[in-house]
Amino acid sequence: MQEDLIEKLIEQFRTLPGVGYKTAQRYAFSIIEGKEERAKKFANAIIEAKEKIGFCKECGNFTDKEICSICQSRNRKIICVVTEPKDIISMEKVKSYNGVYHVLFGTISPLEHRGPNDIKIRELLKRVQEENVEEVIMATNPDVEGDATAMYIAKLLKPLGIKVTRLAQGVAMGSDLEYADEVTLSKALEDRKQI
Repeated sequence: MQEDLIEKLIEQFRTLPGVGYKTAQRYAFSIIEGKEERAKKFANAIIEAKEKIGFCKECGNFTDKEICSICQSRNRKIICVVTEPKDIISMEKVKSYNGVYHVLFGTISPLEHRGPNDIKIRELLKRVQEENVEEVIMATNPDVEGDATAMYIAKLLKPLGIKVTRLAQGVAMGSDLEYADEVTLSKALEDRKQI
């Protein structure tokens, strides 16, 4: 019986992305060996987050309010377009961006039968027109789907007179050229800037 409960807990941890059996086992034993109060706080935090966190009705960010704090306080003339809400968390680490966001909830991907109408492109176009946006920054992933989505949206926005930019791609700060692959170096050359 005890082994069944432990395995059940391990299997629940394994449902999380990137968590294999050994890591799930460590998490399970940590919960079992820890104080009951810690386990209750952990369980309550999960339940509370699941019950109270939703999506901002304007940008799609995670929030426990109708409109997120970013949409309430930032420059609405610049919109940074991201694929998923978790991408906003990554972008916010920069601490120098003062615009708002727009979450697409996916990318255009013919292989996954996902076209432009399956993601939040219409909502982006509506925001751009209603809020007098001056610039849209495309921050989709630098892969085939991300690039295709960025190019598709750029083609829709350019006739509206909107400045459309894309995050630069290439060699990361602090890395050595000898370890960079051809695609990364090619992108770095393409996106070079005058100094």
